[in-house]
Amino acid sequence: MLTKAGLNEALEAAGQKKVGSLPRFSVPYAGQSLLSFMANKHLYHYDYATKKIVADYTLQPKWANYDFCPENRYLAFTEGNNLKILSPENQVTDVTNETADGIVCGQSVHQNEFGIHKGIFWSPKGSALAFYRMDESMVTEYPIVNIDARCAKVEPRRYPMAGMKSHHVMVGVYQLETGKTIWLKTGTPKEKFLTNISWSPDEQHIYIAELNREQNEMNLVCYSAVTGQKEGVLFTEKDEHYVEPQHPLLFLPNQPDQFIWQSERDGYNHLYLYNTKGELLKQLTKGEWVVMDVLGFDEKGENLFISSTQPSPISSFGPDHGPLSVKTWSLNLKKGKSTCLAKDAVLTGVHNTQLSGSGKYLLDNYSSWDIPRKIVLVDTKKEKEITTLLTAENPYKDYEMPEVERGTIKAADGVTDLNYFLVKPLHMESTKKYPTIIYVYGGPHAQLVTGGWMGGVSGWDIYMARRGYVVFTVDNRGSANRGHAFESVIHRQLGVNEMADQLKGVEFLKSKSYVDADRIGVHGWSFGGFMTTNLMCSYPDVFKVGVAGGPVIDWSNYEIMYGERYMDKPQENPDGYKNSNLKLKAKNLKGHLLLIHGDIDPVVVWQHSLGFLKACVDANTYPDYFVYPRHEHNVIGKDRPHLHEKITRYFDDYLR
Repeated sequence: MLTKAGLNEALEAAGQKKVGSLPRFSVPYAGQSLLSFMANKHLYHYDYATKKIVADYTLQPKWANYDFCPENRYLAFTEGNNLKILSPENQVTDVTNETADGIVCGQSVHQNEFGIHKGIFWSPKGSALAFYRMDESMVTEYPIVNIDARCAKVEPRRYPMAGMKSHHVMVGVYQLETGKTIWLKTGTPKEKFLTNISWSPDEQHIYIAELNREQNEMNLVCYSAVTGQKEGVLFTEKDEHYVEPQHPLLFLPNQPDQFIWQSERDGYNHLYLYNTKGELLKQLTKGEWVVMDVLGFDEKGENLFISSTQPSPISSFGPDHGPLSVKTWSLNLKKGKSTCLAKDAVLTGVHNTQLSGSGKYLLDNYSSWDIPRKIVLVDTKKEKEITTLLTAENPYKDYEMPEVERGTIKAADGVTDLNYFLVKPLHMESTKKYPTIIYVYGGPHAQLVTGGWMGGVSGWDIYMARRGYVVFTVDNRGSANRGHAFESVIHRQLGVNEMADQLKGVEFLKSKSYVDADRIGVHGWSFGGFMTTNLMCSYPDVFKVGVAGGPVIDWSNYEIMYGERYMDKPQENPDGYKNSNLKLKAKNLKGHLLLIHGDIDPVVVWQHSLGFLKACVDANTYPDYFVYPRHEHNVIGKDRPHLHEKITRYFDDYLR
């Protein structure tokens, strides 16, 4: 067992400072007893077998975006807008030397969409380093104001708004032996998106999922990692709405000319086996359910471990499947047979699993509606639990809890089932009517009603129910994990079908004898802030109170990658942008609406809510407004309790 005292003893023996708490560890080498962690401006490797610090990399304050390569023990990082590497001997080498404003190397690109979360990609054997070079000099600078300075100063950020110029991205390949960089000849158009960079196992090729700016056509392209030449297009995916590649190629351990590709081409996210000629060998998974995660292979490379919602993402009940379950499966690549690794009483709920580097073990972090957390170690070969590492106590065990109702309602199309939860007021009286708060997100890439702990019910939901509110959430069409058709109904018309489904939720609530139809409120953040403001202005006689955090008000002021995927360019879809522009609906506001925004929000820029305020002044309507200085797209840290208290007081003042 690794303890803070044991780690500090090793650090002191190496002449290093002690840590105040156990840091976050990673395991850089499969099958070795080494742990990697950062502390005190150092990157350490700790051998838990010998209990010694065996490697020490000295870091500098201006360094960021670290990417460690286990094969050569080099550390890649960025300093400013340039990419550098640090040797095991703590020698720094410059990979790029860009000086022009707006040129950025080694960082994430395309606004972190398409599964992109970094800009550095080591080759499998560590002999080369691929990286992004982004030219955003043509992108408009957006003024973010820093009020911490005595005289507030502008700290501009490049922000490509829908329909405007986008940045240009290239991919470089740096060879450690020669110290030279070649550039992949990705060609034109320069505004296309270069996503999901993948190395071939022999380090000779790089694969890129290239997406056109319209985001309706993706080409998987192979390049020579030696010359940079384009070697061919393996296959193309098209969709009338949008294609959204989010996962790099996964090569088979024992067959380096075969790889697994994730795609929604048949309507759900599934796995496909290809060879490097671009030939489809077979579809590995199929059904009206979603592959949530690909964990890796077993020790022999014969079985692939995945997390999925099979057999169904709907809130259904049966002998072998609980409501909204996410389970871990072993998929035999030859036979195509899937085996669920959840056994006996652990059939339901959500299993968040991690696979060991050797493929021998799974760490299963499990929760369900009534189990807060259970972490077990699973032997993948025997498909059997070895030991239970943690069984969490119910954090609410000393509290009297409100009743939670779960189920499905029909969407506005009259066909689709939508999952919901409803939290009833504590000590509810049969003759009394109660105020109701609808918590909403409603947009893509998010699911609020789950099979995990409390089914998605938050601590604030419980708190408000204990204070006498009904709290309701329904995942409308457009939200995550229900397939492409379910999500893409939002295309070119953000807010239309989402609001229609939320109104079906209102109809359902009004059918409850204990719901006061004259006291219905709504609350959400980001896309949920857009939904809240839209509902308050589109249906002013339905919703009495709303709290909208970080709300999108005008989609033409949102960034290209997300905004144009769902709405196309403003020039191509003027009616869609007009109908979703909430400034044009400000005149309809009747109820009490509180807008909340962080003044340095780089995602939904401050201009959104300020523009809505201006529209309300022009229309002689009267929303309320609160700004959190020095906060970005959400309020975190020590100020978060203040946020929750602010929201709670607003509902107490006007809805209770």
